Amino acid sequence: MKRCPRALAFLACAVWALAAFAADAPPLLAGPALADALRNGGYVLYFRHAATDFGQNDDAMTSFDDCSKQRNLTDKGRADARAIGERIRRLRIPIGDVLASPYCRTRETAQLVFGRNTVSNAVRGGPASDDAQRYAGLRELLASPVSGGANRVIVSHGNPFRAVVGPPYLAEGEAAVIEPRGQDGFRVVARIPLDGWEALGP
Repeated sequence: MKRCPRALAFLACAVWALAAFAADAPPLLAGPALADALRNGGYVLYFRHAATDFGQNDDAMTSFDDCSKQRNLTDKGRADARAIGERIRRLRIPIGDVLASPYCRTRETAQLVFGRNTVSNAVRGGPASDDAQRYAGLRELLASPVSGGANRVIVSHGNPFRAVVGPPYLAEGEAAVIEPRGQDGFRVVARIPLDGWEALGP
């Protein structure tokens, strides 16, 4: 457990400590056991989009369809996304709905990894602060049971995940594995870094 900064008030300190503990806690699933769980379906895979060009930004964008005024994937990001998709197919992980934030970088990541995507405003980017109304749709998707023996995929951004789950941020290309728990919400059972798919099995 990390030591709470002295400057924080008691209640804020307690919240900070719980978040720090969650960030430090070992994953509930890892390695081949995680692959087996995903093959059985029922989870949500939340991806942050693959690597982008931080020399670009979204400040001048007027439309989600105009990629020229957005921050986009780099060639490395595209290669990484293709590699993730190949690994998921080799692991025989069944994929159901693939929901993507309407930004070009998230839609392209989803397309390169899974070959398809459905744009969803419920998973679009936004602030890193927790706003119950702003992320109500995302929370519902993370908590809702996944049927059909497959896994639901969300391809989004770092800020929404941090807002509803807490720190640390997902890195670009990193995925969180989430267990939906219906009325009891959801819990993160694993995080898979960009180079972590090999650990799940041959």
